[in-house]
Amino acid sequence: MSTSDTHRTHGIDDSVLAELTRLRESIDNIDAAVVHMLAERFKCTQQVGLLKARHHLPPADPAREARQIARLRQLAETAHLDPAFAEKLLNFIIAEVIRHHERIAVEPDTTPTNHTHNTPDTTPIDTPHHTPDTPPGAPRP
Repeated sequence: MSTSDTHRTHGIDDSVLAELTRLRESIDNIDAAVVHMLAERFKCTQQVGLLKARHHLPPADPAREARQIARLRQLAETAHLDPAFAEKLLNFIIAEVIRHHERIAVEPDTTPTNHTHNTPDTTPIDTPHHTPDTPPGAPRP
Protein backbone atom coordinates (compact mmCIF):
# COMPACT_ATOMS: atom_id res chain seq x y z
CA MET A 1 0.00 0.00 0.00
CA SER A 2 1.51 3.39 -1.00
CA THR A 3 1.75 6.42 1.25
CA SER A 4 -0.99 8.17 -0.70
CA ASP A 5 -3.24 5.10 -0.31
CA THR A 6 -2.58 5.07 3.43
CA HIS A 7 -3.41 8.77 3.69
CA ARG A 8 -6.50 8.34 1.56
CA THR A 9 -7.77 5.68 3.92
CA HIS A 10 -7.42 8.20 6.72
CA GLY A 11 -9.31 10.81 4.74
CA ILE A 12 -6.35 12.88 3.50
CA ASP A 13 -6.52 13.63 -0.20
CA ASP A 14 -3.27 13.57 -2.24
CA SER A 15 -3.67 17.26 -3.12
CA VAL A 16 -3.97 18.14 0.59
CA LEU A 17 -0.95 16.01 1.41
CA ALA A 18 1.06 17.69 -1.38
CA GLU A 19 0.12 21.15 -0.08
CA LEU A 20 0.98 20.14 3.48
CA THR A 21 4.36 18.86 2.31
CA ARG A 22 5.02 22.06 0.33
CA LEU A 23 4.18 24.24 3.34
CA ARG A 24 6.28 22.15 5.71
CA GLU A 25 9.25 22.38 3.34
CA SER A 26 8.86 26.17 3.38
CA ILE A 27 8.77 26.12 7.18
CA ASP A 28 11.93 23.99 7.24
CA ASN A 29 13.69 26.49 4.95
CA ILE A 30 12.58 29.42 7.10
CA ASP A 31 13.76 27.64 10.27
CA ALA A 32 17.17 27.11 8.66
CA ALA A 33 17.35 30.80 7.72
CA VAL A 34 16.41 31.82 11.27
CA VAL A 35 19.21 29.67 12.70
CA HIS A 36 21.76 31.13 10.28
CA MET A 37 20.57 34.68 11.01
CA LEU A 38 20.88 34.06 14.75
CA ALA A 39 24.40 32.73 14.20
CA GLU A 40 25.29 35.92 12.31
CA ARG A 41 23.70 38.03 15.05
CA PHE A 42 25.76 36.24 17.71
CA LYS A 43 28.95 36.82 15.69
CA CYS A 44 28.21 40.55 15.87
CA THR A 45 27.28 40.50 19.53
CA GLN A 46 30.50 38.64 20.31
CA GLN A 47 32.42 41.51 18.75
CA VAL A 48 30.36 43.97 20.82
CA GLY A 49 31.20 41.95 23.94
CA LEU A 50 34.90 42.03 23.13
CA LEU A 51 34.80 45.77 22.55
CA LYS A 52 32.95 46.34 25.81
CA ALA A 53 35.42 44.15 27.72
CA ARG A 54 38.43 45.95 26.26
CA HIS A 55 37.00 49.31 27.27
CA HIS A 56 35.58 48.17 30.61
CA LEU A 57 32.00 48.87 29.59
CA PRO A 58 29.14 47.04 31.34
CA PRO A 59 27.82 43.88 29.63
CA ALA A 60 24.23 45.17 29.64
CA ASP A 61 22.93 48.41 28.11
CA PRO A 62 19.35 48.84 29.40
CA ALA A 63 18.68 51.98 27.32
CA ARG A 64 19.74 50.23 24.09
CA GLU A 65 17.76 47.14 25.04
CA ALA A 66 14.61 49.24 25.63
CA ARG A 67 15.06 50.93 22.24
CA GLN A 68 15.52 47.56 20.56
CA ILE A 69 12.41 46.13 22.20
CA ALA A 70 10.32 49.13 21.13
CA ARG A 71 11.73 48.88 17.61
CA LEU A 72 11.10 45.14 17.38
CA ARG A 73 7.54 45.52 18.70
CA GLN A 74 6.86 48.07 15.95
CA LEU A 75 8.38 45.79 13.31
CA ALA A 76 6.25 42.93 14.62
CA GLU A 77 3.08 44.99 14.37
CA THR A 78 3.94 45.98 10.80
CA ALA A 79 4.58 42.32 9.96
CA HIS A 80 1.32 41.21 11.62
CA LEU A 81 3.21 39.28 14.29
CA ASP A 82 2.20 39.42 17.94
CA PRO A 83 4.40 42.18 19.46
CA ALA A 84 4.38 40.44 22.85
CA PHE A 85 5.81 37.31 21.22
CA ALA A 86 8.49 39.38 19.45
CA GLU A 87 9.40 41.04 22.75
CA LYS A 88 9.70 37.70 24.53
CA LEU A 89 11.95 36.40 21.77
CA LEU A 90 14.19 39.46 21.89
CA ASN A 91 14.37 39.34 25.70
CA PHE A 92 15.50 35.72 25.47
CA ILE A 93 18.18 36.62 22.92
CA ILE A 94 19.31 39.68 24.92
CA ALA A 95 19.67 37.58 28.09
CA GLU A 96 21.90 35.13 26.22
CA VAL A 97 23.99 37.97 24.76
CA ILE A 98 24.45 39.53 28.20
CA ARG A 99 25.52 36.15 29.58
CA HIS A 100 28.14 35.95 26.81
CA HIS A 101 29.30 39.51 27.50
CA GLU A 102 29.61 38.81 31.23
CA ARG A 103 31.75 35.75 30.48
CA ILE A 104 33.92 37.70 28.06
CA ALA A 105 34.41 40.46 30.64
CA VAL A 106 35.98 38.06 33.15
CA GLU A 107 38.18 36.15 30.72
CA PRO A 108 41.84 37.21 30.87
CA ASP A 109 42.39 37.49 27.12
CA THR A 110 39.78 39.36 25.06
CA THR A 111 41.31 39.14 21.64
CA PRO A 112 38.83 38.34 18.84
CA THR A 113 40.70 35.20 17.81
CA ASN A 114 40.05 33.64 21.20
CA HIS A 115 36.27 34.08 21.06
CA THR A 116 34.82 33.77 17.58
CA HIS A 117 35.90 30.67 15.74
CA ASN A 118 34.03 29.64 12.66
CA THR A 119 33.63 26.01 11.76
CA PRO A 120 33.43 25.01 8.09
CA ASP A 121 29.62 25.45 8.17
CA THR A 122 30.23 29.07 9.31
CA THR A 123 28.41 28.54 12.60
CA PRO A 124 30.31 30.25 15.39
CA ILE A 125 31.27 27.97 18.24
CA ASP A 126 30.08 30.57 20.72
CA THR A 127 26.37 30.41 19.97
CA PRO A 128 23.68 29.78 22.58
CA HIS A 129 24.47 26.05 22.26
CA HIS A 130 28.28 26.16 22.24
CA THR A 131 31.00 27.88 24.21
CA PRO A 132 34.65 28.42 23.25
CA ASP A 133 35.59 25.82 25.88
CA THR A 134 33.31 23.09 24.50
CA PRO A 135 33.37 21.71 20.98
CA PRO A 136 30.18 21.84 18.93
CA GLY A 137 27.82 19.03 19.85
CA ALA A 138 29.26 18.62 23.35
CA PRO A 139 26.93 19.08 26.32
CA ARG A 140 26.83 22.59 27.74
CA PRO A 141 28.44 23.11 31.16
